[in-house]
Amino acid sequence: MKNLGKTVLFLLLLTTTSFAKIVANVNPSVVYEGENATYTLNISGSSFHKPNLTDICGNEIISTGSQTSTQLINGHYSKDYILMYEFTPTKSCVIPSVEVEVDGKLEKSNSINLRVKKMERDPNADFSLTLKTDKKELYVGEPFTVALLVREKKGAEADASKFIAPEFKGFWKKSESRPIRYEESEFITTKILYKLAPQRAGKLVVEKAKLKIATRVGGNNWGRLIPQVHWKTYSSNNIEISAKALPNNVKIVGDFTISARVEKTEVHANEAVNLIVEVQGNGNLEDIESFKPYIVGVNVFDEKIELQQNRLHQKLVFVGDKDFTIPAFELIYFDIETEQVKKIETEPIKIKVNGSLKTTPVLKVKRDTNTTHSGVKVEPSTKEVVVEKYNYFYISFAFLSGLLIGIVFMLFQPKLRQSRSKKFDIRDEKLLLVKLLPYKDNDKDVAEVVQILEENIYSKSKETLDKKLLKELLHRYSLI
Repeated sequence: MKNLGKTVLFLLLLTTTSFAKIVANVNPSVVYEGENATYTLNISGSSFHKPNLTDICGNEIISTGSQTSTQLINGHYSKDYILMYEFTPTKSCVIPSVEVEVDGKLEKSNSINLRVKKMERDPNADFSLTLKTDKKELYVGEPFTVALLVREKKGAEADASKFIAPEFKGFWKKSESRPIRYEESEFITTKILYKLAPQRAGKLVVEKAKLKIATRVGGNNWGRLIPQVHWKTYSSNNIEISAKALPNNVKIVGDFTISARVEKTEVHANEAVNLIVEVQGNGNLEDIESFKPYIVGVNVFDEKIELQQNRLHQKLVFVGDKDFTIPAFELIYFDIETEQVKKIETEPIKIKVNGSLKTTPVLKVKRDTNTTHSGVKVEPSTKEVVVEKYNYFYISFAFLSGLLIGIVFMLFQPKLRQSRSKKFDIRDEKLLLVKLLPYKDNDKDVAEVVQILEENIYSKSKETLDKKLLKELLHRYSLI
């Protein structure tokens, strides 16, 4: 009876194998959230068409592999193929059956139940990740720090690892520190600090960080030990942030100082005045807009704002042909400590322009009348009568003189242009910068030349300009 039972079991297995052209498996069948699983298709037959699988239960396929084996049974050779698909399941599901063409016929695999459990945080695990923050309620734009702690048990095995940084959707990432490693008891801890600021009001979430660890395990397939790589994912916690809107429609939050400085306050007519506005402090500097002011009769050019950690600066260029005043630059922000809206500003800067156009004084002339509007009689003076008498003569003379000058200017205009172009010294880098700045955003050649000019003017480095290209640009925009 014992031998008969073994024989029946063997016949059942043989029958199952002979009819089952495709057998699907998943390993492990129960996984924790974040762990990887491997879906395999065992295909028996001399030939087959590989199925086109793009995902498994809606989860992206991370990697694929295949193996082939040949067996001799009762004098007949048979081939077996193993297709492997690695993925990271996010929830429990039923992996549906797969159709594969084997030996010219469509064969169908079995479906598989996959169970996914929530990962339980184990403080004594080989690896662990934790997110910590000093603030959970703050204003839009208010900076705060998130610390990521990655703990690794001493002696923990890992053939490979992949770190996935936390996601900061809805936040500005202002800075990220270098990893700091230190030892504590039986663990080695790596610490990374992220400086963030909320972009909008409401509930925001700093998504979890992940660490994928690969270890080699042995798998028994068809009686042979096949080494495989098993990936396990360790996840941190999330951090929920409540961000409040700033009062009075203020956009800037923090604590700042502002300053403005110029190279000189006395220049010649149409000579460039270079100014730098600088803001220092802790807050959402990236939301500060250009400081470019409007000054009547003065050309103002602004460069792109530059940010360096807790410092912002912007270069401005002013060109005028008469005395002018650079107005005060102001910054309105919400002070977190006092919870008040504050305004800081610089002092106005007066610029003296030598050789400036003088405003012609207006000659006030009294009308020749015997009475004022109040009815009081006024005796006319001799000087007033002379001015009135010769008024038409001066007007006629001025008209004819202007007409004559206009005709002469039109006749000699080409020569005047040549003379003006000869006087223009292309070695004057500041004047070149002023002339080319308006065209740099729409012309790459101009942008390159402007960059070289700025470095030569504002830094110690000196780079030679391509004179041929420079002359071509000046002619292109009729600057000479």
